[in-house]
Amino acid sequence: MDDVKRLLEQFADRTADGLPPADVDADVARGRRALRRIKARRRVTGVLCVAAATTAVLVAGDQTQWWGGGETEVATDATTPPPKPSAATAGSAAPSTATDGGKVTTFSKAGVQLVSNPEPWNSIACTLSPRGWTASPRTDGKRVVLTPPSARTAEAAAQLELFAADAPQSLSGVRAVESGGKVFHLGNVDGRAVGQVELGGSWLIARLPIEHQDWNDDLVRRFLDSCTVS
Repeated sequence: MDDVKRLLEQFADRTADGLPPADVDADVARGRRALRRIKARRRVTGVLCVAAATTAVLVAGDQTQWWGGGETEVATDATTPPPKPSAATAGSAAPSTATDGGKVTTFSKAGVQLVSNPEPWNSIACTLSPRGWTASPRTDGKRVVLTPPSARTAEAAAQLELFAADAPQSLSGVRAVESGGKVFHLGNVDGRAVGQVELGGSWLIARLPIEHQDWNDDLVRRFLDSCTVS
């Protein structure tokens, strides 16, 4: 056993004597370079992994929420549907109509509402009248004064005067509207708004209240169109 061990030691010594002398500094330098290459590979791999993850999130998710937390608006090609208009605009009343055997019985516009009026006032009969207004037929049988609920009967400036005449009044700023075979003339007399229409051989004339902003041309036309003179 000792002889074998001795032979092996001699063989190892001869083998070591044949090797070149070790260069420790060169080995250390090579080891450092290898470590730097390994670290550089790790950094590049990490950057690529982060870039790949970011790209996946941007493609699959919402880009706005990823970068801005959902607070920044991003313009797109998509069009936003326009808002639907409301049923009635502020400051005006919505028109309201109802039918009874094909006849219009109710119409409202800008605060004045026309409703059915089944009874004639005198020789003047209108199937529509402003809701809440008090009718005061005159004894001559050809004149009716309508007073709004917010006014006193003595306030002539707030009243609507409806009367029949043989001739039309001379209007300034005339506006003519043709409807249903009739021509309605709208204008002013002495600074007061007037509407008139020819019915047979006479004229039906409506002198509007001085504060007449609730009575527009279409409302006056509808009111006069519902009237007859006997």
